[in-house]
Formats: sequence, structure tokens, C-alpha cells
Amino acid sequence: MRVPYPQVAKRTAANAARSALALLSTSIGASGLAAAAADPGLLAAVDQHAAAVRDSLDGDRHPLSPAGLVGYADGLRAAALEHGLVPPTGAVDWTEPDWLAIRLLAICALARTLDPRHLEPA
Repeated sequence: MRVPYPQVAKRTAANAARSALALLSTSIGASGLAAAAADPGLLAAVDQHAAAVRDSLDGDRHPLSPAGLVGYADGLRAAALEHGLVPPTGAVDWTEPDWLAIRLLAICALARTLDPRHLEPA
């Protein structure tokens, strides 16, 4: 199927990715990154997960993007649901986070490293 206005579709997809990333950052990232700043163990775990996500997205060779990070997060949530796990969407006890919460928090940490031009509305 041919999209009549490909530039509009591209902009819409980019806006959707930025919105989804902002929602993830608000729901998990804000509290989690604050907790990580106060807990060296959690910060180290987030850094390790962020490195793994970057490797998965080939971030050393290609710049990370909101779409790539959101796609990774969506795949992570889908896999969790397939295995009977419920991904966090709100308050997380950051004193004992599970693997999934840390991985999603790592995505939020990576989002903070994105080129600000990737986060501006199109």
C-alpha cells in the first residue's frame, strides 16, 4: 500500500515514538532514576542493562532513536506478558526491583542520552 503523504506518516510515527518514550520516562524513569542516583547498586545495574540494550540495538554503530528504544520496550513488555509477567506501569519499589523494571529503567536512562533534536516535536 502506498502512503499518499509519506512525510506525514513519518512525522506521525516519530511523534508517537517520542510520546511513548515520554510516557515511559514519566511512569518509571523519573522515580527510578532518582532512586538509582541514591543507590550505587541500582545505578550499576541500570548501567549494565543500558549497555545490553545499546548492544541489542547496535547503538555503537547506529545512533539510538526514540523509535528504536520504544520498539525495544514494546518487545520487552510483550515477551513479559507471554511469560505471565506483568510489566510495571506505575510505582515501583526500587529497593527490590525485578529484572524487567531495571531493563525498562535502562531504556529511560538511554532516552536521556538521545540527541535533543530527536525529541523535539516534528
